[in-house]
Amino acid sequence: DVQLQASGGGLVQAGGSLTLSCATSGFIFDDFGIGWFRQAPGKEREGVSCISVRDGSTYYADSVKGRFTISSDNAKMTVYLQMNSLKPEDTAVYYCAAQYPLFVPGSVAAHEYDYWGQGTLVTVSS
Repeated sequence: DVQLQASGGGLVQAGGSLTLSCATSGFIFDDFGIGWFRQAPGKEREGVSCISVRDGSTYYADSVKGRFTISSDNAKMTVYLQMNSLKPEDTAVYYCAAQYPLFVPGSVAAHEYDYWGQGTLVTVSS
């Protein structure tokens, strides 16, 4: 079974950094993508970034472009989200998800993702 586990959330001051990890398992084919999503209280879930595990291509939402970096360590089956210059508006529960077995490059539409991990809370204080 495909499983994802997100970790790395916490409390950080504005301007600080955090790195989230998404540990994955159970994939048989390598044509899949991992996306990071976030949901703030009272708001809809927002697609933040995604990466193709096969070719490493990435996508970022405008709200995080230039501040967040997604990467994958295929040997460890782990995808990371490095978050720099954090803002209070980045406060949310962050989720990782997988499109598998087929990945649409650049897609951060939640309904296109098939497997979800539990969330990890990121709180950015002002």
